Amino acid sequence: MNILVIGSGAREHAIINKFKSSNNIIWAFPGNPGIFQIAQKTNLLSMNFEEISVFCKDNQIDLVVIGPEQPLAEGITDYLEQQNIAAFGPSKLATEIESSKVFSKTLMQKYGIPTARFRSFSKTDSIEEINEFANSLGFPIVVKADGLAAGKGVAICNDINEFEVTINDYFSGKFADAGFKIVVEEFMEGEEASIFAITDGNDYLLLPSAQDHKRIGEGDTGLNTGGMGAYSPAPIVTAKILEKIESTIIKPTLLAMQSENRIFKGCLYAGLMIDKNGNSKVVEFNARFGDPETEAVLELVEGDFAGLLYSVAIGKIDKTAIQITKNKFASCVILASKGYPETFEKGYVICGLDKIQNKNIKIYHSGTAEKDNQIVTNGGRVLAIVSADNSLKQSLDNIYETISNINFENKYYRKDIGHRALK
Repeated sequence: MNILVIGSGAREHAIINKFKSSNNIIWAFPGNPGIFQIAQKTNLLSMNFEEISVFCKDNQIDLVVIGPEQPLAEGITDYLEQQNIAAFGPSKLATEIESSKVFSKTLMQKYGIPTARFRSFSKTDSIEEINEFANSLGFPIVVKADGLAAGKGVAICNDINEFEVTINDYFSGKFADAGFKIVVEEFMEGEEASIFAITDGNDYLLLPSAQDHKRIGEGDTGLNTGGMGAYSPAPIVTAKILEKIESTIIKPTLLAMQSENRIFKGCLYAGLMIDKNGNSKVVEFNARFGDPETEAVLELVEGDFAGLLYSVAIGKIDKTAIQITKNKFASCVILASKGYPETFEKGYVICGLDKIQNKNIKIYHSGTAEKDNQIVTNGGRVLAIVSADNSLKQSLDNIYETISNINFENKYYRKDIGHRALK
């Protein structure tokens, strides 16, 4: 197949690497230096849907795979399908399950899908009313920006003072208009896990479970990030718990989206909180592959992954296209720029990438650029270091040994990825 992948991060790099094994011709936009070692550059200059459509027709593209949430929220899938171009990713209306926290939470409430107690508010609501609800939940509580905020629009507030500062930041434009509406919800105790359902809107296939590490600091402390590492499968998701997740969350959500005339076709990401009794509630839904979970999960996927996504794009999932590797574990550790997720510097030369010999290691580029024939840092999350092995500990040992051989100024990473599973 001729495939165009939209995106420029480690998630897209990992997806393209999986496509490569099936002898596909792969194009990428915007891409990054790592991606362009295995995919072709396009002549595209912007995320203009008409220009993307023309490129697809001129180059006989069979499938477009959209990685990030922003073009999905803007309706790229709808536009391409109107031009008879197969696209993997939900419609604009279906993407609202991610792009609007208010829609997502209201959907769950309406259809009885387990999630935290909540209320939504806008910047025009009185602070007294908002505080009254917050106090009724009891602290700590969670505040979420309604719209897309690059994985950073969530805050945990430990008291009323923190809460008032947070909502003032959101309503004052910290996340532009994404924060002018908010969701205030109860804080859920338990262990988080991620489930990816590849679905044509009716039937679905689950990829291996994963656990992300959102916080910047070790011991899961500090600010939320786009993700500092992940591993798969997540031991917390036992066969019994997974069966219950399917029956109480995945299936009801797909049916709910059908009932709302928003058939979801693509990758439905369910971020879950699993309590000590094995009960799962939805923390959030995403309308695409998670990052960095995808980098780990795809290490456990064999077969024709591109064929699977194409079958979804044309409306009839082929669940025989791939196989899941058993008795292996995969993990991913993010190398970031010190200061992320707030202010950080770019442009530092990355050394050591050409000296990695371990065949169990894959390096996916996230925030990199090429300057004077050298790879330099160009983002908060810079590289994803990935390994699969016979045990989670061995896969992580592989990664941390590799990290010691990759260097750039202000390199930062968490040294405790997988700590819950290793316990």
